[in-house]
Amino acid sequence: MTKTRGITTGKFEKNAINEDSVIARKNMIAVSDGAGGGGLFADRWSRYLLKHLPRLPITSAEQLDEWIGSIWEVYYNKTEESAKRLGGMALDKFYDEGSFATLAAVWKLPDNTCQWITYGDSVVFHYDYSTKELNHSFTNLADFSCPPYLINCKDELNMEGFRGGVFPFTEDSFVFVTSDALAHFILMMYELSRKEIFANEIEKALGTSSKNGNIMKKGMSLPSFKFETEVIAKLRNAVYSENRFKRWCTRLYKKGILAYDDYSLAVMYD
Repeated sequence: MTKTRGITTGKFEKNAINEDSVIARKNMIAVSDGAGGGGLFADRWSRYLLKHLPRLPITSAEQLDEWIGSIWEVYYNKTEESAKRLGGMALDKFYDEGSFATLAAVWKLPDNTCQWITYGDSVVFHYDYSTKELNHSFTNLADFSCPPYLINCKDELNMEGFRGGVFPFTEDSFVFVTSDALAHFILMMYELSRKEIFANEIEKALGTSSKNGNIMKKGMSLPSFKFETEVIAKLRNAVYSENRFKRWCTRLYKKGILAYDDYSLAVMYD
């Protein structure tokens, strides 16, 4: 029986709004990272996207665009009423910018494969316990420093932001999705555990003049570690307790190897 579970925790300061959303249904997991840097109501938009995700997989940019086209209007009309109550600059901002979020989703299919899609910098991962290899939906570490593609509640989708594919799903598979800060940490740790293989990617990531470049420098100073023990096992354990998940993220942040953000994780395994 395939197990799924999801968890999310907000930024560390008191009363911070968690703009991430996560779902774990039967044979399906997904994360949406509401982008609060622009627009309004990012937390609502991320929740709305996940609530309305179809039971059958989306397999192309055209299907994603068609699905968003079928759901955006109800969200927009309800949220417009909230913006009107705020009035003034808030209403203008909503009309001008709308709401933004990323999306990463996985559907397990009857043929024991996982169909996945992403839009933005939330990431789908597949870890194989038999080979110890981690595959993922993202491009490379350095690209976490670039502005992500975002789904907007009022604007047309930029088809170039869509990524999709298939992972195998076996008894050795651990499939999971995360929002960007946690995804950067996971991918960084995997590549640092195999420095010879990923030397070029690591060098590019170290060269980025951003918070992620500084995090990479901290990561480079870590003593040797086993990726499966220090990351994969921690992910599997943390997803069952919000306190445990938050404590783990807090420790990583204090070590300087995890960016300050909302953190979300959904997992799938047999």
